[in-house]
Amino acid sequence: MPDVLEREISTTDPANPLTLDAIVVGGGLGGLYALRRLREIGLTARAFEAGSGVGGTWFWNRYPGARCDVESMEYSYAFDDELQQEWKWPERYGTQSEILRYINHVADRFDLRRDVILNTRVTSAVFDPASNTWTVRTDTGHVARAPFCIMATGNLSTPRVPDFKGINTFKGRWYHSGLWPHEGVDFSGLRVGVIGTGSSGVQMIPLIAAQAKHLHVFQRTANFSLPARNGPLDPEIEATHKSEYPARRTAAYDTPFGIAGFPPPVKAALEATPEEREAKYEAKWAEGGSISFLYSYTDLLVNKAANDTASEFVRNKIRSIVRDPVVAELLAPKDHPIGTKRLCLDTNYYETYNRDNVTLVDVRSSPIQEITPAGVKTEDAEYELDTIVFATGFDAMTGALREIDIRVGNGPTLAEKWAGGPLTYLGLMVSGFPNMFTITGPGSPSVKTQMIVAIEQHMDWIGDCLATMRARGMHRIEPRPEAERDWVQHVNDVADGTLYPLANSWYMGVNIPGKPKVFMPYVGGFAGYKNKCDAVAANDYEGFVMSR
Repeated sequence: MPDVLEREISTTDPANPLTLDAIVVGGGLGGLYALRRLREIGLTARAFEAGSGVGGTWFWNRYPGARCDVESMEYSYAFDDELQQEWKWPERYGTQSEILRYINHVADRFDLRRDVILNTRVTSAVFDPASNTWTVRTDTGHVARAPFCIMATGNLSTPRVPDFKGINTFKGRWYHSGLWPHEGVDFSGLRVGVIGTGSSGVQMIPLIAAQAKHLHVFQRTANFSLPARNGPLDPEIEATHKSEYPARRTAAYDTPFGIAGFPPPVKAALEATPEEREAKYEAKWAEGGSISFLYSYTDLLVNKAANDTASEFVRNKIRSIVRDPVVAELLAPKDHPIGTKRLCLDTNYYETYNRDNVTLVDVRSSPIQEITPAGVKTEDAEYELDTIVFATGFDAMTGALREIDIRVGNGPTLAEKWAGGPLTYLGLMVSGFPNMFTITGPGSPSVKTQMIVAIEQHMDWIGDCLATMRARGMHRIEPRPEAERDWVQHVNDVADGTLYPLANSWYMGVNIPGKPKVFMPYVGGFAGYKNKCDAVAANDYEGFVMSR
């Protein structure tokens, strides 16, 4: 017997659409909290989710070693104190499976699952100005209508499989880190090639190497990685953290990354002596974690000479770990300042290159030409492989939104509006697209913060906005074009005042051929961003137009 929601959807057709107060696109951490918040203010909503289960990023990314790079006690919802007091995280950093178990627990505990429509991908969202209604259509033929549409599509939810010549001729099996088989993969006795050494590659390579007969790692760009120092969560640390949860959550709002517990630096790197710097970096290296390391000094992300001291420290660590000096130099990043690309965390990543069954292939000097039936062919050689793993990342920040046909009437699509780069006001809304909100959209701190803090801050702001509109009898809201223009300029100006633009990173979309090279997240800090959002709301939603 199907449940109520299944019967409700199965009888939906274009002539009899599902009618709601709000439609949510996505069933990950953002979509679930959106449902929770909308329910609190009395609005009916459904979330459409492409996967067969909730969880978003943590549903799809099941590759070996998949683990969060924010500590478990911080990477969780803050909206319910009983939840955060009762849930037990087994390790310092949560694994994919543990985080997915947590998300499912939240969905069940707060009865959110009944409002999620699974196995359903949204293909179009069209706003009708006359009726003030969004009409959403899906790949399963369902139609839903609502005055408000909330895009909780995620920042890393559109996997990028490179368009290598011959990829479909490969006689072995290939996988992408973001589309991993739920049953897992056994690499025992196989010749494996991993293409990509970003965060996913860094996490999976040590585990695959321990199984495979031989592992070839194809690296185009070396990335900085720091030791995670992961381990079982100390019961005393857990108890102390839980006793301080309310204060820590509040304190997180006043930090650049939305994470409390790290004393902010008070000294510039170039003000310290070389000996002081070395001791500081050694202590941070031993402690583990990325935020702590970047908090060593005040100027690491704004002063190239200061950053050089930290970058060279890590390069020297790599040289001390990797026995082959040629391999060590290939693994030591020299084309970007540390922290300007996503800073990886690892367990025995560099040590893995000391194994006899691991070979590093430099595809910057000898690019991959094609995938052959037998393996991977570079300019210099062909590597026979049984299995290929693409750890090649995502069409980040905008990919999921650009894939949906989002438009107003017969006007241009959102993808067309964003042809030169994403345009938003506060990363929350897009001028010309009324009543459509984006959770952690481009132009907000998003991937440069603790994502769950960012999600809750965004959806709390959206929920308060919708409640205010209802109280005022207002039906439509959208940003003024000049407010959007000024915010985009501010986002760019802030980024240009840092070292971030010196790196060819997915923050700038350079991993996607043809994508505009624009710095997408806001790096002015979560604290300043939240204050701006609060001020906008307090000043009668400055920069927005509300109408009946």
